[in-house]
Amino acid sequence: MDNKVVVHLRDGRLIKGTTENFSPTRETFHVTRADGETVEVFVEHAKAVFFVRELSGNRFYRERKKLDAIAGLGRKARCEFPDGEILTGFVASYHRAHPGLFLTPADPRSNNERIFVVKAATTSVSFVP
Repeated sequence: MDNKVVVHLRDGRLIKGTTENFSPTRETFHVTRADGETVEVFVEHAKAVFFVRELSGNRFYRERKKLDAIAGLGRKARCEFPDGEILTGFVASYHRAHPGLFLTPADPRSNNERIFVVKAATTSVSFVP
């Protein structure tokens, strides 16, 4: 099954397309862009992998970040990045030894269905009561 993804690299570049072979335990995966070119992505170069509903998204939509009074599966989490971006949502499982974690966005209307956050690319990952 093809997953629509937007890969945010640590250097600020984006790669948009589909992937069939992403795994949170592999060092690389491939993204096929709209132009048909397939790009190999090294997870260590990524900031996060956004699994999206639509590749185009809506740049005018402002995602809800607050976690209070929101019901979700898993623990409430906040991930901060060196560039100031903050992602909030729910984490179903967290293992310190794994290179990343899956975050379900706090906003159910988000274009992002889930996000794989590369822990080495963050300044902090915290769980909120």
